[in-house]
Amino acid sequence: MFGAFRPTQTNLVGLLWKTPWKLSRTRKANVRARLKQVDSVIEAVRASGVQCKALDQALELPKEHEMPPRDKYTVFSRHTKGYRKGIHKVPKWTRLTLRTNPKGF
Repeated sequence: MFGAFRPTQTNLVGLLWKTPWKLSRTRKANVRARLKQVDSVIEAVRASGVQCKALDQALELPKEHEMPPRDKYTVFSRHTKGYRKGIHKVPKWTRLTLRTNPKGF
């Protein structure tokens, strides 16, 4: 408790990096741009003539312009009120494909 390593007031305040409760306009634009880039890569691989199971699964996913805003910026979460949470609250959300949801959501 006392000594060189005692907690200071700044250590007791809380998290240093706070997550905003909603996405800003620029972060939403970045999400749309990222989805479009993924769509272009999938289309380029399809045009090259490569055939694989991963490509077949990727072609079944909706494209960016086919997705409603609700699916672009939120994901299903059974623990959250309303069963939706912001996409930016998912760990590593820029690296995962979050284009699919359970039926009815």
